[in-house]
Amino acid sequence: MNKQPATDLDNAASEATRTVSVAVIGAGTAGQNAFRQASKTHDDIVIINDGFWTTTCVQVGCMPSKLLIAAADRAHEANHSADFGIYATAQIDGKKVMQRVHDERSRFASYIKEQVNGWPEGKKIDGRAHINEKGLIEVNDELIKADKIIVATGSSTFIPDGWADKLGNTLKTSDTIFELTDLPNSMAVVGAGAIGLELAQAFTRLGVEVTLFNRVKRVAGLKDDAINNKAIDCLTQELTMHLGSQINDLGILEGTDSTAFIDYELDSGQSDQWQGDCVLVATGRRNSIQQLGVENFGVELDEKNRPTDLNKKTGQIGDSNVYIVGDANAHIPLLHVASDEGYSAGNMIGDNKENAYIRPPAIPFSIVFCSPQIMNVGRSLPEIQQDPDLEYVIGSVSFDNQGRSRVMGVNCGLLHIYGCKKTDKILGASMVGPDAEYIGHILATAITNDLDIKSMLDTPFYHPTILEGLRTALRDVQHKMEISYQCQDTQEDNC
Repeated sequence: MNKQPATDLDNAASEATRTVSVAVIGAGTAGQNAFRQASKTHDDIVIINDGFWTTTCVQVGCMPSKLLIAAADRAHEANHSADFGIYATAQIDGKKVMQRVHDERSRFASYIKEQVNGWPEGKKIDGRAHINEKGLIEVNDELIKADKIIVATGSSTFIPDGWADKLGNTLKTSDTIFELTDLPNSMAVVGAGAIGLELAQAFTRLGVEVTLFNRVKRVAGLKDDAINNKAIDCLTQELTMHLGSQINDLGILEGTDSTAFIDYELDSGQSDQWQGDCVLVATGRRNSIQQLGVENFGVELDEKNRPTDLNKKTGQIGDSNVYIVGDANAHIPLLHVASDEGYSAGNMIGDNKENAYIRPPAIPFSIVFCSPQIMNVGRSLPEIQQDPDLEYVIGSVSFDNQGRSRVMGVNCGLLHIYGCKKTDKILGASMVGPDAEYIGHILATAITNDLDIKSMLDTPFYHPTILEGLRTALRDVQHKMEISYQCQDTQEDNC
């Protein structure tokens, strides 16, 4: 952090309307955790927030999306049970579907609001913060000088330039889609990341005519080509997807005030037009700390607005008194990571370094809650392949004929486990298939606790479960390692 001359600091202090030991900017998951921990050691602390005082997860993310998916899964099971000799047709009440999403979301949010309401009013500031050139925090009519600052301003949806003006009220994002009071008849989803896939499939299962567009022929950011291709095969059984498509124009159809259109071109060169009720733009989320003025705290940002010199365990910027945590630092924009970073930063602020490091550094771990689920944990295949010092094998299992998966009628999937020859340990894994969320957690535990393949296989796997597929993949890793060792010992060319 750039040091200001003493005279500048004195001038800034004299202009301040309030001086505090700690200021937390942003009251999402990371900010709330940071505030709670820092409040244990600092009484003169404020938390500044612009917008809702809950969290992205509860308000516009994890929870409302899973509520929608839960309804969609019920409808899908009712409509697709003929193979089991069960014949039914789901009667979908769109208004009731969305009402439950709203009601349960409010229920989850109420728990957080209750906690926030218990904080002293004098420590909460409702307003948009900006850091001025003197390093003072401008908010409402106050100028606040803080000795230590935690930035936890989260992220917001990214909308390509001009799209908002062209699409008008037909434009939806993950921040607005859950405000619907009824289901639309038709929808385009732009983006095949986690948000796009989950919502495209959920609305499809709820009877909405959905078309998904993506610029590249990849889904969920998958980097293992075999897993990506399998995911596409599984998902296209019920989703209409135009992967590798180019959007040339979009807007509201002339002569209408509520019909959206998208002019697109497929990778084959064929051009076409989609028309429908709304366009869900799911092109990712971006942090917005550049607008906050963090450079006036001496924070440098790279070309993607990510803070440089970031301690990924605590969010501290270099040796400064500034911490940037959660989605704001764009390190790993996931709730459990934001929670840990906020907790650590709040403890670091109070010099409670022992508690600041009670959690191990987060390993990459992501789950997409489409069906079949998609999971990535640890190092990706390209990362492993680019490391010249790593020798690896890929253990594989298909879920197409895996016992319990076939019994349940969810038998479409593939798991790859990347094993290190030198250590017999797991480097990472990628999967599309049933129960991927649970298999991912088991593998994350194994990687975090440095378990080797033998230790994993010494664990009981109950029969019949989908998790037996994990054992099959681990055995494949072990088998390929044994063959590799035999080749090294005998130097046979055909190994």
